[in-house]
Amino acid sequence: MMHSLVTFAGLSIDGITYGMMLFLISVGLTVTLGVMRVVNLAHSAFAMIGGYFTLWAMQHLNVNFYAALVLGIAGTMLVGALLERTLYRWVYEANGLGQLLMTIGLAFIISALFKNLAGPQLQAIPVPESLQGNWTFGALSVSIYRMFALACSAVVAIGIWLGLERTNFGAKLRAAVDNPRMARCVGINVPVVFSITFAIGCGLSGLGGALSSQILPLEPYYALKYLVLVLIVVAAGGLGSLRGSLYAALLLALIDTFGRYYLPVAGAFVIYLAVLAILLIRPHGLVGRA
Repeated sequence: MMHSLVTFAGLSIDGITYGMMLFLISVGLTVTLGVMRVVNLAHSAFAMIGGYFTLWAMQHLNVNFYAALVLGIAGTMLVGALLERTLYRWVYEANGLGQLLMTIGLAFIISALFKNLAGPQLQAIPVPESLQGNWTFGALSVSIYRMFALACSAVVAIGIWLGLERTNFGAKLRAAVDNPRMARCVGINVPVVFSITFAIGCGLSGLGGALSSQILPLEPYYALKYLVLVLIVVAAGGLGSLRGSLYAALLLALIDTFGRYYLPVAGAFVIYLAVLAILLIRPHGLVGRA
């Protein structure tokens, strides 16, 4: 009985940590797809970019893990801002199908670029000595790094909510989304607001890609391999709902973690069955609206 409880607790912690990583990676797509109405299938590429930037900063700039993490986020935001001010200007003007084709093509281009730059092998960002090992609570052993990643994700989630609900920029973003014409009339620079929002979403995705490299290893096809995971989190949570994406990421990660442990043969399919069930019961997602 005690062994079962310890196993359940360990799997729960792993699942929650995995879910928070998925939330970080997908939250930018929640904003661009659900709020800005842009079909951005290249979003997972920014998680890959953030992971590789962090890894390269540690390898070539000889900085520690924490400084590399900051540089990785900043570099991803810069790339996102440059692409948003150039390529995505055309994406905004395209219809849904055009946006889909242009962004999935961008994902292929970025994947090919990183294959040439980083090689085809799987890579993970080295864990600093301060985050190695486990914390032991009786019979339960918890990875220090996973608890660090979980704490970072929780802080970011709270920060996103406070930023959207309690700041002047959040009010401007909501106004720009709800009524762009009226927002312009009261002096809000809608394109700049969208550019900043897009860059922040890319940075959060880059943070998720860097922190989750122990769970989702870096590879050139990362942008395409994990795109489905990001899409199902956004779809199951409800388009444009940050709260829904958080709920969906946690729920699906827990289902996936427990499914792979208790049903090792069919565990990889459990998450897709769960998404199917959620969308059959709630077609607009957990928190989505028609």
